[in-house]
Amino acid sequence: MLTRTRSLRAPATCVVALLMLATPVATQGDALAGFDAYVAKAVQDWRTPGLAVAVVKDGRVVFSKGYGVREVGKAAAVDEHTLFAIGSTTKAMTAALVGMLVDEKKLAWDDPVIKHLPWLQLKDPYLTREITVRDLLTHRAGLGNADYLWYGQTNEPREILRRVRLLDPSYSLRSSFIYQNVMYAAAGAIVEAVSGQPWEQMIRTRIFEPLGMSETIPTAATLQKQPNVAQPHDIIEGELRAIENASVDGVAPAGSVWSSVHDMAKWMQMLLDGGTSGGRVLLKPETVAELFKPQTMVTAEGFYPTARLTKPHWTTYGLGWFQQDYGGRAVDFHTGSIDGMVAIHGLIRDERLGVYVLANRDHAELRHAIMLNVFDRFRGAAARDWSADLRQLYDDLQKQAEDARKKEESRRVPGTSPSLALARYAGTYSDPLYGDVVVSFEGGHLRARYGTAFLGTLEHWNYDTFRARWDAAWRGTTFVSFVLDTHGDPATLDAMGARFTRKADQPRPSSPDRQVR
Repeated sequence: MLTRTRSLRAPATCVVALLMLATPVATQGDALAGFDAYVAKAVQDWRTPGLAVAVVKDGRVVFSKGYGVREVGKAAAVDEHTLFAIGSTTKAMTAALVGMLVDEKKLAWDDPVIKHLPWLQLKDPYLTREITVRDLLTHRAGLGNADYLWYGQTNEPREILRRVRLLDPSYSLRSSFIYQNVMYAAAGAIVEAVSGQPWEQMIRTRIFEPLGMSETIPTAATLQKQPNVAQPHDIIEGELRAIENASVDGVAPAGSVWSSVHDMAKWMQMLLDGGTSGGRVLLKPETVAELFKPQTMVTAEGFYPTARLTKPHWTTYGLGWFQQDYGGRAVDFHTGSIDGMVAIHGLIRDERLGVYVLANRDHAELRHAIMLNVFDRFRGAAARDWSADLRQLYDDLQKQAEDARKKEESRRVPGTSPSLALARYAGTYSDPLYGDVVVSFEGGHLRARYGTAFLGTLEHWNYDTFRARWDAAWRGTTFVSFVLDTHGDPATLDAMGARFTRKADQPRPSSPDRQVR
């Protein structure tokens, strides 16, 4: 891939944290000496408008601070209470909610999904019968990425899960790893089916309120009412610009929470304290251990490019957590990424150390640099400028992407023209899994609309292929190819790896409108 709750009386540990927020506190021989300046420079070097970071160690918040601004060109500063989209770091919370229901013996990790969601069907009857709750939380359910079911779409959660029956399996159950947000939506549906409460209510009453996370909201529904919110940004034609928020509410349990580092520090502390906060047990210690137990191996393609520098010996996924070794320690972490917003949550549980970073620039990978810098400081490692090293890594990856784009440009066939007059391509093209693409002829140009996020102009590429240049420039471009039937009329539209069929009830233009080549 984003909503918030009322606060109860804060536990004693939270009161201590509040007293410490104004001034960062260094521990263990001034491990954080110079950290403030390091982060400030990284924010500037990565052209990131705003960022906030919190560090917890041995049950205390030892650093909590904001940097930069909520929106470029405006004075409002980011602080430790500023709300950002936490993206997929929401997944660990959803897994914890399932764990709470396991503690109450209302379900088991290895229950078949159909025991709780008898209406959920997959294309392969074997998968329908065998897939378990644990599989939903570990990206090993045999399905490929299906973000097109929710990103920029108006599909309700139940409709998204209904369409899963049309997904072709991508690999055998539990034999590989492909990141899959929709399966977390299914886990949220199980939470509701078993508890009798919507996921949004459960996360409020079972996590946010007991931890005193009064600044945190489960979805973006009330975002406009919040007083201290960061705006997402991206680099568009070389310029840093504010962009619109992207809704994740269709798969809310996968990544819809908005929060601050002030509140996320409380969540970190509870996990590092074995499921307890202020003397209250939210999760049994054995359930916390299960959350962090490696569940499946993660392929090199499914892991982060940072592994090229951290060089882990193993990469696994727990229940809502990526995992690797680093400097002889076991690290549990997860990122969150949605248009113009990033997050990272990293834990070294054996050291009772945690770091949480939020920022408001698309894929600002200084988040990894800050996490690794904190880990190095507390393990007494030699200083390494992770910010500089990761900037070089991601600059190289960006160059590779640009080279690939130029190579694609070079394959364009010059001097061609469409087979038909542009107006002839207009119509609605539909697929039962992907939905509808609506092509219209406006002001002498073809326009395409897919869902609510993708609206743009179709520029002729070659033959009957066009390139959609989306009005929301940060969403890039998409190739769209039309296939004609035996009458020379548009029959299908190929885009985004799918084939959309032109709806049959649309009038067929008369033949004189056809272009002669």
